[in-house]
Parts: sequence; structure tokens; C-alpha cells
Amino acid sequence: MRIGVVTFPGSLDDRDAARAIRLAGADAVSLWHGDHDLHGVDALVLPGGFSYGDYLRAGAIASLSPIMTEVIDAANKGMPVLGICNGFQMLTEAHLLDGGLIRNDKGRFICRDQGLRIENNASDWTSEFSANAEIVIPLKNGEGSFMASDETLKALEGEGRIVARYIGGNPNGSLNDIAGVTNARGNVVGLMPHPEHAVEAGFGPDTDDAMASGVDGLAFFTSVIAGALVAR
Repeated sequence: MRIGVVTFPGSLDDRDAARAIRLAGADAVSLWHGDHDLHGVDALVLPGGFSYGDYLRAGAIASLSPIMTEVIDAANKGMPVLGICNGFQMLTEAHLLDGGLIRNDKGRFICRDQGLRIENNASDWTSEFSANAEIVIPLKNGEGSFMASDETLKALEGEGRIVARYIGGNPNGSLNDIAGVTNARGNVVGLMPHPEHAVEAGFGPDTDDAMASGVDGLAFFTSVIAGALVAR
């Protein structure tokens, strides 16, 4: 399986995402924001960072990059797309996902290991998790507070489109403790925490077994690979 990782000016976690993809067992394909070619990939990751310096709004300018025309078209045709942190912001700005992300309620950047509950394990990116699995992966954001209208929130909750919810405390003021959402089809997922930083023992969050041994993020990437294999 070939999974593309799009690099924008200001991306920080594109190489981390590519490494996570390789550790999960797929080929990582580097894509550039100015391209109009997805090079035949089977899935896409929009990585974290500060695309275009987060000017205007986080993810707003990146959502209008040339390659996003291809990303939007592919997503609407069913290609799996994962937006992580800044990538989540891009997906909401591109209207591929409902809601939006604003400044953290305490007005400061947050960086910590964060507990999550997987609320939807039927999406293309969460199928390898058990129902209601509780995991820990890193969180690092300044504009990670998920907001939506009452009507949108009701739809997201009622249709089971909350992918992950914060547990152990809400770090940024997100409504309903929402850490990630999916579209109705389940192929497009936005996640504020960073699964790509919890894929390799020795470099992840601390666990009861050992320091830096947490690899809870790897299942996001193995999920999309498993789904592709079933489809074939």
C-alpha cells in the first residue's frame, strides 16, 4: 500500500508521519503542496505543523493549496484521508469535516501525553482498535479547541462521527471533549493529538511497563492498511 504525506511550507511532522507509515508496513510517498498529482497513492496523511505560519487561521491557507484540489476530489471519491493537528484544521477549512478549531481556551500552547477514548472504531483509520479503547498519544497544539454549532454537534453525536474523545481532563476547551471526528462515509478523519509520535518503543509516551514505550498511535496506520487489504 502507498500512503502519501503532503508537505506544506511550515509542516513539522511530515517525516514523523512517513516513518509511522513505514513502521506500519506501507510505503510512504512524499507529496508537495504545490503539486496537482497524487502519484497513485491509496491513502493520504495531512501532517501537523504550522502551514504557512498559521496566518489568517490555522490551516486556512493550506486548504487552498494546489494539491488540495486533488485531495478533496480523492476524499469525495472514498480515498482514506487522515488530518493530524494542523491537517485536521485543513480538513475543516476545506469543508471535508464539520466543525472548526480555535485557540485553546487557556490561550497557550499545550504539549503533553494525552489520554483518549476511541469512540468510533468503524472508520478507515480506527478499525484496528477495540470499541471504547483507551489510549495515550502526544498532544501539542495552540489552536486545538474543537467548536461547532449545536445542530452540528447533535449530528456528529447522533451519527457516531466522534472518532476520539479526551479523557483525564479536557486540555483545550473542545466541546464535548472532542479530539477527533470523521465524515459520514468514515474515510476522512481529523485528529488533534499526534499518533505518529507513539509508534515505536523507546520514543513514545511512558507506560506502566517502561518509560517511552507507548505505541498506541500505530493502530491508526495499521487500520488503513488492513482496510485496504480487505478491499482487495
